[in-house]
Amino acid sequence: MVSVVCNNALNSSLKEFGLQDPGAILDKTKNIVVEQFNKTNNTAPSLDNIRDGMDIALCVLNTTTNKLQYSGAYNPLWVVRAGSNVVEEIKADRQPIGKIDKKKSFTTNTVKLEKSDTIYLFTDGFSDQFGGVKGKKMMMKPFKKFLLSITYKTMHEQRAAIKTHFKSWKGNLEQVDDVCVMGVRI
Repeated sequence: MVSVVCNNALNSSLKEFGLQDPGAILDKTKNIVVEQFNKTNNTAPSLDNIRDGMDIALCVLNTTTNKLQYSGAYNPLWVVRAGSNVVEEIKADRQPIGKIDKKKSFTTNTVKLEKSDTIYLFTDGFSDQFGGVKGKKMMMKPFKKFLLSITYKTMHEQRAAIKTHFKSWKGNLEQVDDVCVMGVRI
């Protein structure tokens, strides 16, 4: 239910309000979500018992200047520069799209990208998946190491490698969360 309300609020922030700055879009989306849940009656879920909200990474890329604007609710942006073996992490704000006690605005970060740089956006589902030999979570550090190990491949090859790696890691264990990994090469 939270995802549906958040999706509608995100669409409204873009279409009705015409916002283009990622931080402003997330601020408006958060405000709409809080308003919507405050309108619910006593029989429907409210934000008082739905405390986590939605995590998101939102980017706007100017393909003429290769300037990327990013804002995130818990989900960071990773940048791998062409020929590099280092992941630059642009940190997300530590707040969800939803009701929080200390309201603050989302930060918009601007990153200048060069030809052949690759950006990655993802949910926590990949790194939080239980698996491997010990049946434990993958965690972010091994996930980052894995992405670095395949960054030289084409995006099509990376997609296949990500799917294969996830299935191999998960093995016969149940998938615990949604999984989305998106990579874009400039």
